[in-house]
Amino acid sequence: MSVENNRNVGQQDYYMVDIEDYPESNWDQFKQVVKRTFSTELFVGLWVVLREMLKFNIHTVKYPEEKLPLGPRYRAIHEMLRLMESGTERCIGCGLCEKICISDCIRMETKIDENSRKEVSEYSINFGRCIFCGYCAEVCPELAIVHGGRYENVSEQRAHYSMFDDLLTPMDTFKAGQQKEFPGFGAIIPGSDESVKKTPLAY
Repeated sequence: MSVENNRNVGQQDYYMVDIEDYPESNWDQFKQVVKRTFSTELFVGLWVVLREMLKFNIHTVKYPEEKLPLGPRYRAIHEMLRLMESGTERCIGCGLCEKICISDCIRMETKIDENSRKEVSEYSINFGRCIFCGYCAEVCPELAIVHGGRYENVSEQRAHYSMFDDLLTPMDTFKAGQQKEFPGFGAIIPGSDESVKKTPLAY
């Protein structure tokens, strides 16, 4: 056999597995059942179970009193963040999250306020359609919408936790300094205030 046709080149560590013949008669099947029943593998499995039971180490998480830690990149229920300076919502109503949403679950309506600036009048996310892909958080230029760590989305109403005010960081939480910043591109970094130059416009 040539080298090109020899598929075992470099893999010479094969060994033959002792495979029993398939039982054909009823007596052979009965002997196979008896052999497997009283083999040492069964008692080894029973001993492992008994050993873990006698340790009395409860591995069960007592939910909801205890919760498992989530990964830093876990994408759960959305959150709308506030500006660190003024506490107002960061969303500027650009509509990019609505346009990029592949499951078509984000709805946004904007209007012009008394200062001739665009503001968000209605914003909702249908979590029955959302697949939590994270595109809306990636495309947001203001880091206004991010994925939080709240994965409990149980309610009697479908509209629960889907409106803008429900997703927005509560003001008392913001004043207490408990708003978690998204550590991604465009996030606030230490020393950013010193590197930002003053603009002639008064905001």
